[in-house]
Amino acid sequence: MKIIARDIPPRAAWALEQAGVHPLLARLYAARGVCSQEELDDALARLLPPHTLKGVQDAARLLADAIAADRRILIVADYDCDGATACAVGVRGLRLLGARQVDYLVPDRVVDGYGLTAPIARRVAKRGADLLVTVDNGIASVDGVREAKALGLSVLVTDHHLPGPELPGADAIVNPNQPGCAFESKAIAGVGVMFYVLMALRGELRERGVFDRASQPKLEPLLPLVALGTVADVVRLDANNRRLVAQGLKRIRAGAMPEGIAALFQAAGRKAAEATTFDFGFALGPRINAAGRLADMTLGIECLLTDDPGRALELAKMLDGINRERREIEGGMREQAFALAENLFEDSETPPPAVSVFDPDFHEGVVGIVASRIKDRLHRPTFVFAASSAPGKEHELKGSGRSIPGFHLRDALDLVAKRHPGVLLKFGGHAMAAGCTVAEEHFETFERAFAQVAQEWLDAATLTRRIETDGPLAPEYCRADLVDTLHREVWGQGFAPPTFSEEVEVLSQRLVGEAKNHLSLKLLHQGRPVDGIWFGHTDPLPARALLAFRLDVNEWRGERKVQFLVEGVEL
Repeated sequence: MKIIARDIPPRAAWALEQAGVHPLLARLYAARGVCSQEELDDALARLLPPHTLKGVQDAARLLADAIAADRRILIVADYDCDGATACAVGVRGLRLLGARQVDYLVPDRVVDGYGLTAPIARRVAKRGADLLVTVDNGIASVDGVREAKALGLSVLVTDHHLPGPELPGADAIVNPNQPGCAFESKAIAGVGVMFYVLMALRGELRERGVFDRASQPKLEPLLPLVALGTVADVVRLDANNRRLVAQGLKRIRAGAMPEGIAALFQAAGRKAAEATTFDFGFALGPRINAAGRLADMTLGIECLLTDDPGRALELAKMLDGINRERREIEGGMREQAFALAENLFEDSETPPPAVSVFDPDFHEGVVGIVASRIKDRLHRPTFVFAASSAPGKEHELKGSGRSIPGFHLRDALDLVAKRHPGVLLKFGGHAMAAGCTVAEEHFETFERAFAQVAQEWLDAATLTRRIETDGPLAPEYCRADLVDTLHREVWGQGFAPPTFSEEVEVLSQRLVGEAKNHLSLKLLHQGRPVDGIWFGHTDPLPARALLAFRLDVNEWRGERKVQFLVEGVEL
């Protein structure tokens, strides 16, 4: 492991500090590419304008016509948190703007797979819809859109995933990653795309005289959902995404949020008044995602749609129970997958550049999570496969992959498909996360082909795990109130939470937890004692060690003390 301190442009840090930004925050922001306080302005007026999003005006006219004619609109969602929040934003927003007949449908992860398929299009038509709207999917659904159009449906695709070689023949497509789109935030999540469609629709309705600026419905109540979906989907937090998330957090902390979000905070044992991006990514998001992994995402969407506090809490508790079950399944799978992956290393003179594992007992609903855990431990692009549970598909394996910086996962799958026609039955995704389906008999072919691509694309430096940090922490900043300030800021993918690094003296260390799998530390940091904890780590540290660590506050008997959450050590 290599600990690398980020460059901190002194001029940018000085400019931010002169503009009134706290010195520590000025240093952190400058290291993440922020050059002026203007970039930190999270006002809604600073959001990128909707009209720069290709296809959004066509979408607005299509929806406005449907509302005017009282047509039936049906949203086809995805079964992850981004898809669930995008669906909730779509349903709530369209109703706010005058649509009286809005419903939704969620594909089944096992039976339907991902995206708008021809059978799903037929189900939509059978439910009497006039306009089909996809959220967080559809850009690759050429056959599904063709079937919907053949059945007489109008189709609006809203998505953020990378398109394939052919775009679907929808009436309108809104996706910042489609060819010719000038929208600057290519990293916007599916829920963000849907929110932008609603902003454009409101503008279209205003132009048609349905309402004026003074009487137009407010879309701001949807921002907590936008913030949750954006963080949970682990998209890059560029300036526009950070504004969307910041606005959602402000409303949640002020108590202005859908009942379902309030209930999820309660079920997770978190305080909405102190909401952080960490809560979205590690508490609320996983509970919604669990429904799509093990049960039916309808539970998650209904939780986000209901305005009944009692019903919201009932659903949130159900989601919490499903998430507990998911953790149990994942725990057993993770240990088995670790053993399989580590055998690949032990049985080879040179560690493999990529990992692919399969076991007949793996659950397809949690392969992505397990792939992420292996990737984190071994720092290798990783695919985990499980046998399909879909009727008639028992001999197919569904794989979910996670990657490391410097290795574009979807492009790697594309190359495997070109070199070995017929091995990949389907595939798609992003640079860092992707999915694919292979016949069980072709698993070993895929394993070798994927490793070969990794061998060609990755070098020793890329395969060495690196932790980027913000360098040493001045002792005067080691305060609980300052840690609280840091936690309130918007951090996440592409805008990493503060991590510091320096050599410390290890005064004492012991294993804690029921399984004795966490390392509790007493450290000496710049002459001052401080507590530390390294979760999931059991190997002892030397007397002096260069540590990478985040800051947290430990509360015990009313006393709040700073503690270091250790991320890694360079030995």
